[in-house]
Amino acid sequence: MNKSLLESYFSSLFEEELIDEMVQIGQIRSFEENEILIDLNQTISHMPLLLHGAIRIMRDDDNDGELLLYYLEKGDTCAMTMTCCLGTKTSNIRATAETDGEMLMIPVQKMDEWLAKYATWRAFVFNSYQDRLDEMMRSIDNLAFNDSKGRLKNYLIEVASVNKTRTVNKTHAEIAYEMNTSRVVISRLIKALENEGFIKQQRNSITIL
Repeated sequence: MNKSLLESYFSSLFEEELIDEMVQIGQIRSFEENEILIDLNQTISHMPLLLHGAIRIMRDDDNDGELLLYYLEKGDTCAMTMTCCLGTKTSNIRATAETDGEMLMIPVQKMDEWLAKYATWRAFVFNSYQDRLDEMMRSIDNLAFNDSKGRLKNYLIEVASVNKTRTVNKTHAEIAYEMNTSRVVISRLIKALENEGFIKQQRNSITIL
């Protein structure tokens, strides 16, 4: 693996000795949009560090639906995956590629070792937990305090942000699935947002104005 590549991503986060270990034992994995990267009940053998692209983290509910928890972007890792790694548990989330990208796969055996060995790794892990907790709290607030139209607005803004564009390339059915509601409800809300001048609809895409 090219050390200069990892330094371009992580030199501001990790000391050189840790980056050297990542070069020795890490594996680069490419992925494509909508590819399932981690599935429910999967045994976790490697922890991902996202190099570029975006990944959405979903969790099943009790009615065979899914709930969007948060997105991962460049430099992020999944706190819930780290919890599974440290506790040798199977996955309780589904990670799906929002865009094409690459991630660095670190063997789970290194998790405990690096926590004790590198202060920068400890800080990275704890900050990742805090960042993901903050994002999940925002999701809970969105569910608890916003009406359906407000939730849809926030969803469209977040998806556009992680894709670094103002256009959301998803069907009404896909949006409904990720928001754990019906396509009919989403179609009605999208039409209302369009009438308000917040968005413009095209075939299988929505542009935020």
